[in-house]
This record gives sequence, structure tokens and C-alpha cells, in this order.
Amino acid sequence: MTEETTTAAAEAPATEPKFSIQRIYLKDLSFETPQGPSAFTKQWTPKVKQDLATKSTKIDDGIYEVALRLTITVSSDEDTIYLVEVDQAGLFTIEGFEDQQLTQVLNTTCPNLLFPYAREAIDNLLTKGSFPPLMIPPINFDALFASAVQQAAAEKSKEAGGEAVAEESDETKH
Repeated sequence: MTEETTTAAAEAPATEPKFSIQRIYLKDLSFETPQGPSAFTKQWTPKVKQDLATKSTKIDDGIYEVALRLTITVSSDEDTIYLVEVDQAGLFTIEGFEDQQLTQVLNTTCPNLLFPYAREAIDNLLTKGSFPPLMIPPINFDALFASAVQQAAAEKSKEAGGEAVAEESDETKH
């Protein structure tokens, strides 16, 4: 019986999901201080604006690059004090996931792993730029993904409803 079980297991394709980090790297980095030295001589009332984006690219079978772009703009009134943009990326081996699970891993798990590196790059850059550290709060990528899925579903249902109304109006014209 053990031989039969072993043979059956060997013949069955491996469908167990696999996830591993191949490499985490800094893909792009930009730092601007448009005010120059006057940024250090004026009294500012800074306002922080944070933008976030992710991009996933299939490199090979089971290999994906995920890039997390974090843009921080600190301004006072109409003047930009500094602007930092970091593209923190990683290569991930992701196999054996269904489409919906794969999408979720690419948009939640991978950015969760990349975010601390992006935050550290920004902190290091600000220190070298002679600005005070910026405490970037954690981001709940799972909640962002769930919200995006709900928004996409709502838009899809609106479009479907709009098409049904359009079809009905076409029928009434005849």
C-alpha cells in the first residue's frame, strides 16, 4: 500500500503554491529640493502628500517583478520644500496560485515586503539631504486591494446596468 501511495504521489503534478523572494533592489530614486538653500532658512508649515503605486511584470514562468513607487511631496503654501520618489522592486518566484490568488499576492504580499525597504531609502535620503526624518505610517495593502476589488466590481455592475438600459432603450425604439 505504501508503494501505491508513493507512486500516485510521484505521478500527480505538484500543485502546491510556492512563493519566494529572489531579490529586493532599488530600481529608481529621485530627490529634489527646488528651494535650494532657502529651504533651510525659512519658517515652513509643511504639508506632506504621499502617493503610492504598484506595478507587476511577468518576467518568466513563475517569476514576477513587483515595483512599489512611493512619492512624497512636502510643501508649504505653494512652494515645494522637497520631493522624493522611490521605486523599490523585487523579483519573486510565485507558482501554483489561481488567477485571483496570484493577483492578490502580487498586490498585497509583495508590496508588504517591499514597503519597509522603500521607507528606509526615503529616511536615508532625507538624512543625507539634511532634512528631519519623516515617519511614514504603515500601509495596509490588504485593505487597499479589497477596496480596489470592490470599486472594480461596482464599476462593472454600473457598466452592466448601463448596457442593459441601453439595450432596453434600443428595443423600445424598434
